[in-house]
Amino acid sequence: MIRLERVTKRFPGGQVAVRELTIEFDTGQLTMLVGPSGCGKTTTLKMINRLIEPSEGRIFHDEQDVTHIDPVVLRLRMGYVIQNVGLFPHMSIADNVATVPRLLGWDKQRIRRRVNDLLELVGLDPKQFAHRYPHQLSGGQRQRVGVARALGADPPVLLMDEPFGAIDRIARERLQNEFLRIQREVRKTVIFVTHDIDEAIKLGDRIAVMNAGRLEQYDTPAAILAKPATDLVIDLLGPDRGLKRLSVTPIDLNALDRPPVVHAEDSLADARRLLDSRWDRVIVLDRNDKPVGELDRDATAGDGRVGDRARPLEALIGADRTLYDAFSQMLIHQASWVAVLDGDRFRGVLTPESFVAAIQRVPAELEGARR
Repeated sequence: MIRLERVTKRFPGGQVAVRELTIEFDTGQLTMLVGPSGCGKTTTLKMINRLIEPSEGRIFHDEQDVTHIDPVVLRLRMGYVIQNVGLFPHMSIADNVATVPRLLGWDKQRIRRRVNDLLELVGLDPKQFAHRYPHQLSGGQRQRVGVARALGADPPVLLMDEPFGAIDRIARERLQNEFLRIQREVRKTVIFVTHDIDEAIKLGDRIAVMNAGRLEQYDTPAAILAKPATDLVIDLLGPDRGLKRLSVTPIDLNALDRPPVVHAEDSLADARRLLDSRWDRVIVLDRNDKPVGELDRDATAGDGRVGDRARPLEALIGADRTLYDAFSQMLIHQASWVAVLDGDRFRGVLTPESFVAAIQRVPAELEGARR
């Protein structure tokens, strides 16, 4: 855990970059610091590992005042990743990743194992990349090496200063997804500076919005999107705030609509009996309750088996995805519903009405959680 208590940073000439900032970063969580240029987010990050010393206030790492820790020792306990990576150009990828373990005096065999493990963790084959040099890698690959180097000695804390900011959109999205996967495995306390609110929403367990050196709002992405605290937060979220909420709202299996279901071996007459004024289609399942198609009212006419008339379901989504993903599937396939699967099992459908109801429930759920 990292805690800042009334921290202020005043630079020579009187400029105040951070003003009486009090904030706590929970262990194992990924916290995003976001705000306009000059808001104090990078200064805050650099005060945590004492690259910049605070003018006032106290900073604690696991209840120990960081001013009582040798700055070099403190920085060896914290991984640090910056936008332009900062790899040593004259050193191989393996040597770059091994930087901190070597400083700590690890033996060669232990270092070699750690380097290989970390390169695999960030998606780079050690046999292919360990002996290359930074100039032989793409920007995205260099950034992966930067993350691996920061994790070299398995530090409990990872500080990241706009690490994906200088990479093209496609590579950035891929790196964001990879970093989320890595964080699920290593569960570090991550403090991540970004100017991109979409990146903050996608990656963060919590988001700290800063402005003029002060904390505007500190909460989960869902809570900030549902109830922005100030006009600046509203402006930062942008006019598509409602759509952004879909990206942090999980699919609630208990709130799904459940249309009639039949099995592929059932008769068309069985399907007709299940149709009513609300449902003009049925979901067709196989013997293992895996959806294999759908059948509309017109297709149930006459005699025969359901499986012979069913058409494939195109709009499908996993139960672990978000409403944004489901809504995207609905638009892509121009469908009036999206079938939700838990593994291979059919759990229900999301309709346009389901989306509206789910979004309306979020503020009430947030209020209930805070009482």
